[in-house]
Amino acid sequence: MYYRIIDQDIKVFLSIPKFADELFSLTDKNRNFLRKWLPWLDSIKTKDDTKKFIILQLEKFSKGEALHQSIFYKENIVGVLGFNSIENGVGVIGYWLDKEHENLGIMTKCVKELIKLGFEYLELKKVEIHCATHNKKSQAIPKRLGFKEEKNLKKDAEKLEGVYYDQIIYSLKRDALVF
Repeated sequence: MYYRIIDQDIKVFLSIPKFADELFSLTDKNRNFLRKWLPWLDSIKTKDDTKKFIILQLEKFSKGEALHQSIFYKENIVGVLGFNSIENGVGVIGYWLDKEHENLGIMTKCVKELIKLGFEYLELKKVEIHCATHNKKSQAIPKRLGFKEEKNLKKDAEKLEGVYYDQIIYSLKRDALVF
């Protein structure tokens, strides 16, 4: 099974159906917190929905179109990250983390390793992170990792809780990698 050791407490595994129950429980536990950030949240209502999503992501992974990973902290799933899409040498990163595990540096470390994987093994030329303009915590990660804020803001890119939000696009090119 594919996994990467980030540090002594953090491991990132390729998401597999075996993780569906724990991942659904984590999603459900964080549902109210995540709803303001994730437009797909209400489409995941059961453990079976989570399992189907993971299987779909594995199919996309086998075609080189996406990569979905589960983040383990001290042996428990605490979030996910990956390339939501991979197309024409560009990987778009997405992530979310359990509210109780924020502010521990977990996601920044994981995103940093994902970027390395994207450039070294997937041979991407650029990675992007798209953040809603009101999601300051999510924006902090690309800023911390040296991403450049693109000039092209996506207007009305996400509908969250019935309201459309703009997105900021952050990008990092392979030749600009400094870590």
